[in-house]
Amino acid sequence: MPTVSNPQGTKLVNNHSVPLKIVALGDSLIYGYGDPSGGGWVERLRRQWMSPQSPGHVIYNLGIRGNTVAQVSQRLEYEFSQRGELRNRLPDLIILSVGVNDSPRLGRPDGRPYTPLEKFKVQVADLLEQAKQLCPVLFVGTVPINESKMPFLDCFYYNRLAQFTYKEVTKLACQQRQIPYLDIFDLWLSRGEEWLQSQLAEDGLHPNVSGYQTLVADVTNWHYIKVL
Repeated sequence: MPTVSNPQGTKLVNNHSVPLKIVALGDSLIYGYGDPSGGGWVERLRRQWMSPQSPGHVIYNLGIRGNTVAQVSQRLEYEFSQRGELRNRLPDLIILSVGVNDSPRLGRPDGRPYTPLEKFKVQVADLLEQAKQLCPVLFVGTVPINESKMPFLDCFYYNRLAQFTYKEVTKLACQQRQIPYLDIFDLWLSRGEEWLQSQLAEDGLHPNVSGYQTLVADVTNWHYIKVL
C-alpha cells in the first residue's frame, strides 16, 4: 500500500482506492461545541469526505466536552478497537486534540492548575506512546482563549500563558515521537487579536461558527490531511 512520509518520518497511508477509517479523539474542540450550524470541524470534514468527489474517508467524532489528557488516554484503546467496522479491521489513523482542559487555574486566576505541569508532561507522553502503538497519529492543537471572558462555569480560569506552556509541552512531546502537530494556537494569534475575537464564541473558550469554518479550512489545508 502506498505511503507518504513526513519530514520526521511518520508514515501515513495514502491510497485513495481504499477509504481510510479515522478516529478523532479529544475534548470539546473535537466534539464541535459552539457550532450549531455545522457541528464543528470534525463534522464539517466528515461531510466533505462524504461527497462523491472526495476520497470517501470515514471519520468518527469521539470528542467529549471537558476531557483532559488523562481521560482521553483512559478510553483511547477501547474506542479505537470498536471503530474498524469490519471483523479484524482497525482504524488507519488517530487524530488527537486535547490538553486545554488541563491548563486552567481553579477558583481564582492564581489558583492551582487543574493538572500540575509535571504531571501533565507524563500524561501527554503516556497518551502519545499509547496512540503510536495503535496506528499513525496526528495532533491538532488548541485555539487561543479570550481571558476577559473568564471564569468559565464560574470556576475555571483559563489564560493564554498557561495555554502556551501546556501547548509547548504537547508540541515537544509530539516532535520527540515524530507525530505531526498542527499549531493552531500560534497560527490564530498570528492573524491578529481583532480577527481572533471574531472567531470565538461568547464564552471565550470555544470557536463560534466562523471559527469552526476557519478551523476545518486550516486542518484540510494541512499537508498531513491533504495527502490522505
